[in-house]
Amino acid sequence: MKYIDFQDGRIPALGFGTFDIRGEDCVRATATALKIGYRHIDTAQEYDNEIEVGQAINGADIDRGEIFLTTKIWPNRIGKGDLRRAADESLERLATDYIDLLLIHWPSPTISLAESLEALAEVKAAGKAKYIGISNFPITLMHEAVEMHGAGVVCNQVEYHPFLDQRRLIDAARAHGLFVTAYCPLAQGEIDGDPTLGAIARKHGKTPAQVTLRWLIDRDGVAAIPKAASEAHCRANFEIFDFALSEEERLAIDGLRGAHRLVSPEFAPEWDTP
Repeated sequence: MKYIDFQDGRIPALGFGTFDIRGEDCVRATATALKIGYRHIDTAQEYDNEIEVGQAINGADIDRGEIFLTTKIWPNRIGKGDLRRAADESLERLATDYIDLLLIHWPSPTISLAESLEALAEVKAAGKAKYIGISNFPITLMHEAVEMHGAGVVCNQVEYHPFLDQRRLIDAARAHGLFVTAYCPLAQGEIDGDPTLGAIARKHGKTPAQVTLRWLIDRDGVAAIPKAASEAHCRANFEIFDFALSEEERLAIDGLRGAHRLVSPEFAPEWDTP
């Protein structure tokens, strides 16, 4: 496993995403991921599966301290007071004493960033979150959070895959000492039809998904959280540490990057241009 060191913490670069996996399927998938070797688990209040994620973690024969658990609070709950209550609800659903990384899921168009960041910092100060961060923040809002408000955030979780150029955002995050977590790292399956990724995968006896995940986590300060409902996909996503991409192959994948964004709800902020 590759790790990302940040401030006084450490996170596995490859995590297990649980978006759109619910009920017993989520318990089973998360438990399987932990059995395979994943130690970075990502969920969110909006995913409606925190209870199931907590059941899988608490049912595993793994010390809680070995698991890096991330959850996120939806933007309608990030006001002062409300964010603290939301964090307590997540702790109860996850059946844990602390969250490793607590994120604001999306910036709010109606609640001030200063208010949200202050509330987030209070949750951390209370020992309920070891680290705090943001998600879906473009460069301008990330700058505002760190430079104007002095927020002690460590991460910005954003959509990132071979078809979306996030180089400017990643460089800005590094400049502020933040790491980036890539969600939708496999572009919702679109990577499977790409000839460049397919050719590189065949050369290594791997799949386009494995090549893509290797390309992502090879980048300094980038983690990836692919989801996998089946054990076969979950295991395949984990089997990316037994090969290496050449510089030529990395540059070929770099050349795919464009502006193909898959997640952009109507309340999304103004996105960065490539």
